[in-house]
Amino acid sequence: MASLVLVRHGQSLWNEKNLFTGWKDPNLTEKGEKEALQAGLVLKDSGHKFHIMFTSVLLRAKRTGNIILQEMAQENLKIVENEALNERNYGDLSGLNKDDARKKWGKDQVHQWRRSFYIAPPGGESLKMTAERVIPYYKENILPLLKENQEIIVVAHGNSLRALIMKLDALSPEEIVGLEIPTGMPICYKINIEGKVENKDFLE
Repeated sequence: MASLVLVRHGQSLWNEKNLFTGWKDPNLTEKGEKEALQAGLVLKDSGHKFHIMFTSVLLRAKRTGNIILQEMAQENLKIVENEALNERNYGDLSGLNKDDARKKWGKDQVHQWRRSFYIAPPGGESLKMTAERVIPYYKENILPLLKENQEIIVVAHGNSLRALIMKLDALSPEEIVGLEIPTGMPICYKINIEGKVENKDFLE
């Protein structure tokens, strides 16, 4: 049975500063690097041996993935980068402090932009729009490899992984918007030959 491991990147510099990040490209903090190291250690100790890694094109995801592979002594693993796995684009909110945004537009409006499945911030993407690029990419590029019993790791972002988990866990739009994904904690799915989820486990 194939394994699919999902990891949200470690804490970024803009996470630390409470800024909307989206497609902006800050690096990891020291804490974020430690989270990535811990993820690599946990995956190594649990016996994972990957065939391929998928990441977004953003530095914080790529850096997290590289640290994980170094810790697992799999530095030569094939890595596929694609912007389909990028974080949700926050448009005009990108780079703004979240508290300042609440003062400017109101707490309820900012909450709606952040947590509504259907409503996008100005110039940005809704979670629905994010899912419309993530899920087809998964079906076309990752799922066929899982059906071949390959072990895959995907290192991406809170909202791109939220969209993928919505597909894997068969969650509704109402259920997925409340899902929190911790930074640096591997989520392991067991996928059968038909591409169906058999088991899900959080590796801490």
